[in-house]
Amino acid sequence: MILTDTHTHLYSEAFDEDREEAIARAIALGVERFFIPAIDSTYTESMIDLEKSYPNHIFLMMGLHPTHVKENFKEELKHVEEMLEQRKFYAVGEIGVDLFWDKTFLKEQQEAFKAQIQLAKKYKLPIVIHCRDAFDEVFEVLESEKGTDLFGIFHCFTGTLEQAKKAISYNMKLGIGGVVTFKNGKIDKFLHEIPLNSIVLETDSPYLAPVPYRGKRNESAYIMNVLEKLADIYKVSTESVADITTENSKQVFGV
Repeated sequence: MILTDTHTHLYSEAFDEDREEAIARAIALGVERFFIPAIDSTYTESMIDLEKSYPNHIFLMMGLHPTHVKENFKEELKHVEEMLEQRKFYAVGEIGVDLFWDKTFLKEQQEAFKAQIQLAKKYKLPIVIHCRDAFDEVFEVLESEKGTDLFGIFHCFTGTLEQAKKAISYNMKLGIGGVVTFKNGKIDKFLHEIPLNSIVLETDSPYLAPVPYRGKRNESAYIMNVLEKLADIYKVSTESVADITTENSKQVFGV
């Protein structure tokens, strides 16, 4: 059984004490593929170092996270563009709109989101979308950029059934992680209405640990709890969920 964690911040400071052990725990359970989203230029070096340590397991993305879109966002976008020119990445992400913490830079967030979608199209890459309290704002940008060259993952999907269907209509898979195990997570109530071929697994570690680890640091090994919950929702074997979601991730990332 090969599993793919399509979204894990393994370079995060949260793993500085036991990064090797955390990766080993996941690999021992069959998590062979780790897709690593970017945040901003300050993390690029540590992401590349991680890839050098695990060249057969680590797949890097490049992008500017919406909560890091500030006054200097154009410089950050320049860094994204330069990195995409220099070397291979597997997606542009994570990008999008986040209005949970701060609405000050909404206009800039949308501008950065749009610019990075256009970079993804230029390099024929998928996008990985971060959306928090901002479905309308994200969909507005996707609507303006829709087409066969727009595709990717709606990371950490926490919306309604209607929003799920709308996301899928833009050639997006839904990234499902720990939230599906939460009592108040809501998505577990309708997920069975979404075909499994529209789902990929993720942890978003070190964030959003699944039950029974909720509130603790998340890690890629805990994708097993997400896998088991999805097997229960879809009434299929864990092997089936692992196979289908890994195949889905290959369709998105091309590897």
